[in-house]
Amino acid sequence: MHTGTALFDFVLPGDSRSLKMKRSYVRPIIAALRKFEVAVAEVGAQELHGRAEIGVATVAADARHVSEVLDACERLVAGRPEVELLSVRRRWYGDDD
Repeated sequence: MHTGTALFDFVLPGDSRSLKMKRSYVRPIIAALRKFEVAVAEVGAQELHGRAEIGVATVAADARHVSEVLDACERLVAGRPEVELLSVRRRWYGDDD
């Protein structure tokens, strides 16, 4: 069994000056990521209006599949024109961990 996680850190548009507006950008991204059958949630920068961090986790029988799923998630987030992806941090956990 292999597990992989990714943490996406991104900047929201300048008009997200309230937490309500921030959620209007974050919720559709989370909903879109769920189509990959991953666990996903906003995990950081929750009190900051112009930033967001979304965490994704997936489990698979082999490491290659974990990598493919995380790659697809990263392409989805990076392709969103309304946000600017600053960084992606990934971690893999295998049978030895």
